Amino acid sequence: MLAAALLAFFQVAPSLATTCAGPDVAVVSVVVKAIGTNGALNRYRLLAKVVNLGRVAQLSNTLQFVDIYKGRVKQDSRGIPPLKPGQSYAFEYVATRSAQAGSHTTELAFRMNVRSPRGAQDCSTGNGISMVSF
Repeated sequence: MLAAALLAFFQVAPSLATTCAGPDVAVVSVVVKAIGTNGALNRYRLLAKVVNLGRVAQLSNTLQFVDIYKGRVKQDSRGIPPLKPGQSYAFEYVATRSAQAGSHTTELAFRMNVRSPRGAQDCSTGNGISMVSF
């Protein structure tokens, strides 16, 4: 009986995700745009891009951020305006580390944090995070 219920759930669950007609805001890329050196520190200018991949605009009063993590520690947060379908928003983030650090030894996660107004729909298909290492 339990097996039949689980099978029915997993057959329906993927179709629910594909039929969502709401907004789907995602961090689609984070790249190192430039590197500068200031004595013993390197400054990495990172460019992050967020896109509404959904079919519907976000409500004008949507409150959302991209939270930036190093491991499990939140480093910073950047506000993102509500986006229309296909619309993108880019922002820069500067990360510093020792000039002697090895290549690709620092990894940051850029995660969407959507605090939609009551009643708003967000398809959130699991694409709300992007990683970068430098």
